Amino acid sequence: MDCTIPTALKLAYPPVAILFSDQKPQDSMQFEKGRWGCVMAAFGAAAEKGRTCVFDRETYGCQGGGVGLGFGNVYHSFLGGIEGFYGFLSSGNMQSEKGRAACEQAKQFLRGSMLDHFVHGEAYRKTPDLVKKFVETLPIMEVPTRYVLFTPLAQVTPEEKPESIVFLANPDQLSALLILANYNREGDDVAIIPHAAGCQSIGIYTYREGAKAKPRAVVGLNDLSARKTLRRLGKDLLTFSVPLALLKEMEANIPGSFLERETWQSLQ
Repeated sequence: MDCTIPTALKLAYPPVAILFSDQKPQDSMQFEKGRWGCVMAAFGAAAEKGRTCVFDRETYGCQGGGVGLGFGNVYHSFLGGIEGFYGFLSSGNMQSEKGRAACEQAKQFLRGSMLDHFVHGEAYRKTPDLVKKFVETLPIMEVPTRYVLFTPLAQVTPEEKPESIVFLANPDQLSALLILANYNREGDDVAIIPHAAGCQSIGIYTYREGAKAKPRAVVGLNDLSARKTLRRLGKDLLTFSVPLALLKEMEANIPGSFLERETWQSLQ
């Protein structure tokens, strides 16, 4: 699928498309069943190395990734149940008898920082109850296909319809993407920045926007864990993901826009 935005913005990495599919592409990369993995690491492989990555309901890497890709509320399968996740993301699992029992169980499966986070919490939310409320507001969904694919946008055929197109952008490029998305619109409600996992911003949050008559972009990679995973790609990058309809709108807005004017060109 042709896209002129990367050239116009001089992006360091090509955009990645997220697609729903019932077919598994040949030579694709996939996590092993039952093995932990980070969806954003797979995204990095697609952006940096041009790999196609495939996920299904048994190979989504971690529960946050399963939710982010659209495989339902798999937080219920978290160690210690969904309450275990509430503690993991906040203040840990030592505050209740059930949580302490789960911590003892965790010692059999987790090591290092993962065990520490399970016991003492990642401290991304202050309390487990706030995590519970966060999960209840997530746009959790079940994708209608067996697989979710990450693949470079340039490899997407004209017959395929991406659900999300994801750009990696530095602050100047992110500013340009926001202006371009709003160039031919009234108002200023063109993007959201949810507090969510990196995979959830490019996945379910962007899927939800795609169902709207006037879809917005989703700015992501404000997830510190995902930033750590993708650090090798650059420390000043954020994701900017859009549904296909908004991508087409942005592409049409390039001619005659600020991208052809002195202010943008001076920033290059």
